[in-house]
Amino acid sequence: MTNPCIICVAITGSLPTKANNPAVPITVSEQVESTQEAFEAGATIVHAHVRNDDQSPSSDPEKFAALKEGIEKHCPGMIIQFSTGGRSGAGQTRGGMLPLSPDMASLSVGSNNFPTRVYENPPDLVDWLASEMLSYDVKPEIEAFDLSHILKAKDMADKGQLAGTPYIQFVMGVKNAMPVDRDVFDYYIHTVKRLFGDDAPWCAAGIGANQLKLNEWAIAAGGHARTGLEDNVRLDRDTLAPSNAALVRRAVEICDRNDRPVASWQEARRILGLRLPENASKGRAA
Repeated sequence: MTNPCIICVAITGSLPTKANNPAVPITVSEQVESTQEAFEAGATIVHAHVRNDDQSPSSDPEKFAALKEGIEKHCPGMIIQFSTGGRSGAGQTRGGMLPLSPDMASLSVGSNNFPTRVYENPPDLVDWLASEMLSYDVKPEIEAFDLSHILKAKDMADKGQLAGTPYIQFVMGVKNAMPVDRDVFDYYIHTVKRLFGDDAPWCAAGIGANQLKLNEWAIAAGGHARTGLEDNVRLDRDTLAPSNAALVRRAVEICDRNDRPVASWQEARRILGLRLPENASKGRAA
């Protein structure tokens, strides 16, 4: 039986600017265009942030609504995942876009250190975000910056705070958080399978130059992969990535080398237990 690999493209994030790489999409129209190119290259999840005109991060629901509308029009069937991360706002403003009912949203279930600050995810906010996701039929992607976050996801699932089998993403390579460590990576996989079953889907994201390494590890190990300009703006030390699509194509090449077919949007939705969109018939074929 084949094991299709879901490729998630994190198109913008909160930090990279055009000074870091001119290809970073900032406006909604740039984001839609970049997402369409990445979709055509093989990505089936788009992880989305929005920005203000001055490139600073935003949590404006109107911007998220415009982005969602554009992606649904130009990338029918693609899984839309909004970020509820802490760089774009504070408190419940982080979940102000959830009533738009995207397919998915990121959910960080615990706090940890970032390069220059503490990434705060207090329990009451985590509980509120999870409840909003349940209310609006949004599947959370659990962003695990630490082993305890995987265990927390299990506790929340057992309490009915998360619907279905959680989708766990290992985030490695953030300065002051979990470094890129193969033993830890392997234990993360072991923990997900022990807690949620051998067929539980998981993904991995590496920051900066570690993006390529985590793509290789995850794809070879049977997991799913995240790439994109949010996490890494380069193809190598001397070469800026010309687009999000270029990073997706690199992940596709790794899939090919590991005999992993790239998941279509239909396969990705089946693996993650997501509903089919109303415009499903117009999407890229399985």
